[in-house]
Amino acid sequence: MGIEINTMPDPLDEDLRELAGAVEVPTLGHYLTKGFCGFEIRRIAGTRPMIGPAVTLSMPPGDSTLLHYTADQVRPGDVVVISHGEDYRSAPVGAVLASVLAHRGAAGVVIDGVCTDVDALMAVGLPVYARGTSALTTKLLGLDEGGVNVPITCAGVDVEPGMVVLGDANGVLCVDREELRILLPEAITDDSEEPALIDALTRGSARLGQECGANELLRGLGAIV
Repeated sequence: MGIEINTMPDPLDEDLRELAGAVEVPTLGHYLTKGFCGFEIRRIAGTRPMIGPAVTLSMPPGDSTLLHYTADQVRPGDVVVISHGEDYRSAPVGAVLASVLAHRGAAGVVIDGVCTDVDALMAVGLPVYARGTSALTTKLLGLDEGGVNVPITCAGVDVEPGMVVLGDANGVLCVDREELRILLPEAITDDSEEPALIDALTRGSARLGQECGANELLRGLGAIV
């Protein structure tokens, strides 16, 4: 089948990284419908937000050869996104891989599969997202298939090398850089206005249906007057 290894994607511009760090991932869910990894992908380790360009990896099931190679290529701020050929039993990332990626300054790793060494991952602190955990690990099989920085699918999302990957406790979003840049100013404004809105709603000086426009929509449907 053959292996395809491509060049690393461009790093994120610092201004885009800074802007993206000022917004919560669910806020972007008000504007986007695509790019959100399925609910199966959850944060297993790490507490800080994850932002960086996607370094994509297509791994054949059970074989971590390409991942061991790729770990040495990772640069500060990169996010490694792994498609594991629907292998949800064997874990490609554990204490060693997480420690190497953290040492190299990776912003995080997303696995469409499972991880292992959970206690060690938590100690390392690298944001690690996966479907779950397993005690079964991948092996160095040297299979002649897979690719580095190739288009992949991760938990239902098509991911191109260099896309911006954002993650927090709520989930993971993979989005085109320019699309994100256009959305961020309004999303940041929304985040900044939210505390005042919640305060007004909980004090009773505002009503949610009126503030969000739901009442107007229902009036237009003739459901309320």
